Amino acid sequence: MNTLIDLNRYPLDQPESAAWQTLVADCWDKLARDGLFNLPGLLREGAITGAVQELQPEIETAAFVHEREHTIYFRKSLPGLPDTHPALTTFRTSNRTICADQMGQAAVIRLYEWPPFAVFLAAVMGKPRLWPMDDPLARVNVMAYAEGQALNWHFDRAEFTTTLLLQAPEQGGEFEYVKDLRSEDEPNYDGVARLLRGEEPTVLMPLDPGTLNVFRGKNTAHRVTKIGGPRDRIIAVFSYFDRPGVVFTDEDRIGFYGRAT
Repeated sequence: MNTLIDLNRYPLDQPESAAWQTLVADCWDKLARDGLFNLPGLLREGAITGAVQELQPEIETAAFVHEREHTIYFRKSLPGLPDTHPALTTFRTSNRTICADQMGQAAVIRLYEWPPFAVFLAAVMGKPRLWPMDDPLARVNVMAYAEGQALNWHFDRAEFTTTLLLQAPEQGGEFEYVKDLRSEDEPNYDGVARLLRGEEPTVLMPLDPGTLNVFRGKNTAHRVTKIGGPRDRIIAVFSYFDRPGVVFTDEDRIGFYGRAT
């Protein structure tokens, strides 16, 4: 694994060491303060190109083109909110997706299945343990965004999102967010409306290839800005859960990937 990720800088394989404890504490503090943390250069520079090359043929020939109109909530209506409320403004998201069953033993699969990686993520998220998904499609996804494509404003359904940027575009593709725009007790529909009108201050964060990002996005609105230029933005998304045996329904798989098996 040391040929794939920089274990000298990020000693994920040494959970009993002081360096591991310091890394976890630092990530924990950043999650609490900023709602996210980054590990730039987790994937070694020499491994980044290889990771993209082994996925590129599937992206170009067998990816599912996922295009949809959606609100920031991924729902057309909300109880007690008029359907005409500006918080329910719709936007377009478009990307190409390949699933774990299309990747063989690609670098992103090897990292996902490496037990110390899940142990580290559980520690920084404050979980006793994390399990990989049993779902053969959803456990790891790789998304490619071409020129003109974007991931538009949304809140995540999961508490945490874990991604690894593999390739950055020439223009755009920044991660943009507003921390804690809502809470469990306060949906802040007017604040959401201001954001969607471009009236809410945001944080714009470009990422370098090889960067691991862990993000608490359930109440933090976020998007990936529109891609410019001929080079795709390519990112891997890792799905872990705090219980074993999690799979998507056939309906979810068809919605996300265009197929159930």
